Amino acid sequence: MAESTRAHVLDDLRLVRSPSDPTLSPDGSRAVYVLREVDGDDNTRSLWSVGRDGAPRRLTRGRADSAPRFSPDGRTIAFLREGQLWLLPVDGGEPEAVTELANGAGVPVWSPDGGRIAFAAPVGGTAAGDPVVTSSLVHKIDGAGRFRGMTSRLHVLDLADRSVEQVTDGATFVGMIAWSPDGTRLAFTDGLAIDRAAPLHVLELSTSDITTTGDGAVGGVAWIDDEPLLIATPAAGVHNNVLVRDGKPITAELDRNVMPGGGGYPGALPQSTGSALLFCARDNGCTHLYAYEGGSIRKLVGGDHVVSGLSVAGDAAVVVVSTPDHFGEVAFVDTATGELDFVTSYVEDFTDVRYARPQARSFTISDGVEVHGWLLRPPHTTGPSPLLVDVHGGPHNAWSPVRDSVHLYHQVLVEQGWSVLLLNPRASDGYGEEFLRGALGGWGSADENDFLEAVDALVRDGLVDPDRLALTGYSYGGFMSCWLPTRTDRFRAVVAGGVVADLSSMSGTSDVGSMLARFEIGDVGLLRELSPVTHADKVRSPTLVLHGEADDRCPVGQAEQWYHALLACGVETELVVYPGGSHLFILDGKPSHRLDYNRRVVDWVVAHTGGRSADDDRS
Repeated sequence: MAESTRAHVLDDLRLVRSPSDPTLSPDGSRAVYVLREVDGDDNTRSLWSVGRDGAPRRLTRGRADSAPRFSPDGRTIAFLREGQLWLLPVDGGEPEAVTELANGAGVPVWSPDGGRIAFAAPVGGTAAGDPVVTSSLVHKIDGAGRFRGMTSRLHVLDLADRSVEQVTDGATFVGMIAWSPDGTRLAFTDGLAIDRAAPLHVLELSTSDITTTGDGAVGGVAWIDDEPLLIATPAAGVHNNVLVRDGKPITAELDRNVMPGGGGYPGALPQSTGSALLFCARDNGCTHLYAYEGGSIRKLVGGDHVVSGLSVAGDAAVVVVSTPDHFGEVAFVDTATGELDFVTSYVEDFTDVRYARPQARSFTISDGVEVHGWLLRPPHTTGPSPLLVDVHGGPHNAWSPVRDSVHLYHQVLVEQGWSVLLLNPRASDGYGEEFLRGALGGWGSADENDFLEAVDALVRDGLVDPDRLALTGYSYGGFMSCWLPTRTDRFRAVVAGGVVADLSSMSGTSDVGSMLARFEIGDVGLLRELSPVTHADKVRSPTLVLHGEADDRCPVGQAEQWYHALLACGVETELVVYPGGSHLFILDGKPSHRLDYNRRVVDWVVAHTGGRSADDDRS
């Protein structure tokens, strides 16, 4: 723990400034990125620029500017504002809107010659308030809600005359886009693919012919030379994404999941330096940067680093990276050595704050499986402390040891003398294909002992007080925060967030419910047996349930079912619903909601185990 003058408090959440989505100028000298800040009860996003001299400069003053992309000649930045595509001259001048589409535009992708910009955009749909009719399996998505008959089509903006042309039709919901190097073709993924057979689509612009390639589920695309490079699960039953080139997986030997990036899942699309292909993959919970060159793979940025953004120009590269001491910073990468040159220092906003650094721990479970994680522990503590077990989501996600602004309650509890266990149980990402598949068909039942035996080990080591144990988690962690109390009464307090209580109803109401039922559970007969609500009569632990009201991933009905089941069983319980909150509101929701979530976790666990509230004054 760093020596400084004060402890972290939950209100520090409002002070965190987070960079993301970097784009590198063609000459490799300057990066433009999105900076998220808190203004009142809003999250604002603006574009900033930084060179190798490390002097960030603000470029825009919009409230929600995102997705900056340098033009091939480096003179213009395309970006999104208020749902439309804008252009910003690099040498000065005001940004200009270049689209006025009824339903907005998507992330801009420049053509190689700089004369056109491709993007996906919603088309069709009914008016708000009209009846919503659907015949599709996927008809809503978390964060956007019901499609109301809308779909996503590929569009091209011609910068010569500012005309916009829709260039695809048909059934495919256009997702990720990439130009061929000669500018004659556009490759795109199916943004709503929920099965293991979702090929890449390639549009020939001169003829409008569309061909498909890729046998597995394609989730991302880039072009290398004249061939599309796929991020895909290459075969049925395989869960690790790999890079596929010319029909052959080129990263399978790594046995790690290639990470294209996304909400709650750090990483970035692969990009070529000319001599090497850079990509992100998760290893031991951390998202690292790798280089594929000459048929071999080497790690460029490893260790306790999480890479969550990448842009390449020639042999230059820039990333957004987090470390145990940094929430997130922009850094240039030496593509030969992997050395990082940090050019922002947003962590300096917290130079007066002491904080706990997670310590790596491993546990061998009784069936021989080794699980890995981290323990946050108060400094100078020698005896047993109260313990919070925090379960990550996914289940194919992972904790890492980097500094965490989302779960500031960890630091507040450590300051009050608690330990916090961040375990990556079987099914966590970054430990190989076999481990990733470790809970298929056995949510809860397959991984429960990973948690219970890890706690037993900490008790045996004299680090944890067995009478002061608490449990929390979100999403899949919310599922486990419902499941584990049906298996043991050792937890004196439970906080279940973004919960899954009934797998049967979840499969028909979640935006990805049918996929989860098919690929994660498999046997329909297991849906009831593996549902916590089936076993609610065994719960004794006081339980706080926290949930976003607009959550389409784990619908709020899951929280209501669990809350009412516990009430019926006489368990002390409380339900808190956050209006307008999507599934990812704890990452990107209203600051007041994120702060309230953190505060309630602290207050509930200390109230039921003994200790101070989140509002207690600490020096």
